[in-house]
Amino acid sequence: MLTKVRRTGLRQPQHIINSVAPIRICDNGGWTDTWFAEHGRIFNIAVYPYAEVQIQVYPHDEHPDRIVIHAENYGERYVMHPETPGWDRHPLLEAAIERMQVPQDLAFEVTIFSEAPSGASTGTSAAVTVALVGALDCLTPGRLTPHEIAYAAQSIEVEMLKQQCGIQDQLCSAYGGINYIEMFHYPRATVSQIQVPNSIWWELERRLVLIYLGRSHSSSQVHERVIRELENAGSGCQQLEDLRATAALSRDAVYAGDFKALGQSMIANTEAQGRLSSHLISQDAWRVIGIARAHGALGWKVNGAGGQGGSITLLCGPLSRAKRTMIREIEEEDPLFRSIPIYLSRFGLRTWERGLEEVGKSGNCAKPYGSSPGVRGTIGSVL
Repeated sequence: MLTKVRRTGLRQPQHIINSVAPIRICDNGGWTDTWFAEHGRIFNIAVYPYAEVQIQVYPHDEHPDRIVIHAENYGERYVMHPETPGWDRHPLLEAAIERMQVPQDLAFEVTIFSEAPSGASTGTSAAVTVALVGALDCLTPGRLTPHEIAYAAQSIEVEMLKQQCGIQDQLCSAYGGINYIEMFHYPRATVSQIQVPNSIWWELERRLVLIYLGRSHSSSQVHERVIRELENAGSGCQQLEDLRATAALSRDAVYAGDFKALGQSMIANTEAQGRLSSHLISQDAWRVIGIARAHGALGWKVNGAGGQGGSITLLCGPLSRAKRTMIREIEEEDPLFRSIPIYLSRFGLRTWERGLEEVGKSGNCAKPYGSSPGVRGTIGSVL
């Protein structure tokens, strides 16, 4: 049961926990990180804008409402009662809070905000859950690894909310950077972070464009539709094999700084998505692709599950003025189309803690994840 927040004279919080986690674009090999694919290979890129979480922590006996959720993007602030079964306004947030089992002697208000639109096929829900789990982890004994945080976030969607969901979004958000993921048996996977010279990193960042198509969608519903169409095809079907192949091509292209080859792998993945299901590449996506092609774009990738709405990643050529002209024409094509500014995120989940009187001092939960040279990790050890 949810109730309105009582606005009484409250004391200042004991301390404040902050966390941020990046979203994901250009997921070549996506769809092969699912239970029905069984094994897969995925390339993806973590970018700003981040999902942001802030938790104000109080002693329970000094706060009339033990758990308050402030979903800032929705303009909603309400009390959550975890002892009452079921979900209401924001099941993902409520399930994450229930999963993390914060000690009963603490009260807290959690504020969640994201500049990335929901339903944009950029793993925003995964980033929100990773950031929330990471922040709540600071209130519980011990500390989870990035692998465990990614797995906990994914299991909240799959096990608690019964949604269709792969593993790559949570891994990308937890680790950050540019990733090559090998899922050897769902959901167990290794993460290899791709380390490149700054000149390649900066050039890739300059060339990438994220276009939001103006309509949100449910990736779980798209998953359900594709699963029905692939019901008898098996995990080794050619459609999935074609998708798997694009991940290694993307990895090798980035290592080489070969943007033409990266663009070709993006196009190959988008075409493979279309062969997986004709519904995954919308007419809006094709309109954007047509404009991008006319302006010399090297590649395009319909992000995430695809389908109606969502977003598309574009890889532009060497001239910045051509990129800017392309963006203007895309936004003029349809008032719903808009470019979302992005920056590559070297870090994944970051958490830090401050007491109100401790500005400038290091908190005991300060922790960035990802970005270290040669990072490799495994998810699934907590299964």
